[in-house]
Amino acid sequence: MKLVLASSSPRRKELLAKISPEFKTAPPPEEAEEPISGGGASAAPEEFAKRNALLKAMAVARTEDGDSIIIGADTIVVSEGRIMGKPAGAEEAARMLRALSGKTHEVITGIAVTNNATGRTISSFERTEVEFKELSDREIDEYVASGEPIGKAGAYAIQGLASRFIPGIRGCFFNVVGLPVFRLNSMIMEVSES
Repeated sequence: MKLVLASSSPRRKELLAKISPEFKTAPPPEEAEEPISGGGASAAPEEFAKRNALLKAMAVARTEDGDSIIIGADTIVVSEGRIMGKPAGAEEAARMLRALSGKTHEVITGIAVTNNATGRTISSFERTEVEFKELSDREIDEYVASGEPIGKAGAYAIQGLASRFIPGIRGCFFNVVGLPVFRLNSMIMEVSES
């Protein structure tokens, strides 16, 4: 069976390569994802992330042949009950970083894996707590100016320049990067057996 990653994220590609060196990427259409601002975020954060992962996987599954296992994922940041996705620009990135400064937040990745041959689909999520140091205005401005926060849930990349802001995490590091490798590998094995 061939693996298909329903994403164009370079980070997710790197992480999936830890499970299988051979896979295809097929980004889902943007409309496959429910926007945070569209009322979808009224659901529990883990359910919101799982639903978006499933929507992405199903959108791509419709375009793939029967000998495929499709993987959808959606990563969100949750701080004080508020879901944060990817910032639209520098101003929003700075606001997100100020909201995370000096606090511990959660990173939740929803995952959906579907076997196109059998129709079996499973979904789950991974949660990691991330501690942020108190950030100065200068640190926020310099980090935003680097461009790294754009396109990242919560406006930061733990594996990048933001690593200097994070004294500790509780849970799966790879989850914060965008794909919980251990959980995903278990899910792929489970749908492959059916």
